[in-house]
Amino acid sequence: MVGLLGRKLGNTRIFTKEGHWIEVTLLEAGPCTVVQRKTTEKDGYEAIQVGFEDAKEQRCTKPALGHFAKAGVAPKRVLREFRVELATELKPGDEIRTDMFKVGDHVDVSGTSKGKGFQGVQKRYGYAGGPGTHGSNFHRAPGSIGQSAYPSKVIRGKGMPGRMGNGKVTTQNLEVVDIDLDKNLLVVRGSVPGAKGGLVVVRHSVKVKGTK
Repeated sequence: MVGLLGRKLGNTRIFTKEGHWIEVTLLEAGPCTVVQRKTTEKDGYEAIQVGFEDAKEQRCTKPALGHFAKAGVAPKRVLREFRVELATELKPGDEIRTDMFKVGDHVDVSGTSKGKGFQGVQKRYGYAGGPGTHGSNFHRAPGSIGQSAYPSKVIRGKGMPGRMGNGKVTTQNLEVVDIDLDKNLLVVRGSVPGAKGGLVVVRHSVKVKGTK
């Protein structure tokens, strides 16, 4: 369950040996430093806390600086936690790099989707809307949202206007097509949620295609 923190660099395309081009996303994944090791005896579960990207000491609080000093690592901008097995040998100060993956692996990438602001039901849920001709009483409105006699209420989860995007999204089963260990680059096939420069979490896929 160990993962890597990284940044989305953007989308491009590459050509396969057969001459076909495929859409890929470039990810700057790691290196991540283990900041804390949590154990069942002390914390009730097995996990590691990892940090990504160095931060200036002036931007950190005194408790945070003490936390990093205890682990013997430089202050980090981003901290995340990953569950691990009891027998893992990772300890504070260890680095996790892109070599934890190999070409052909499938990964799940989580990120924050682009925020669209307040949107109506046509853009948010793909509703058809009303007639667009002259004389119509509504065009982009959702129309009737409830029932009359039974059950005489609006069903829970009914699509309504509201804030769109800016939430956690996970794209599963993305194939790793190339790795650059020197530049900490991970090239995955397909699109990744979020804008350029957005923070992403890369893990080994839990539901690989073609397996039961």
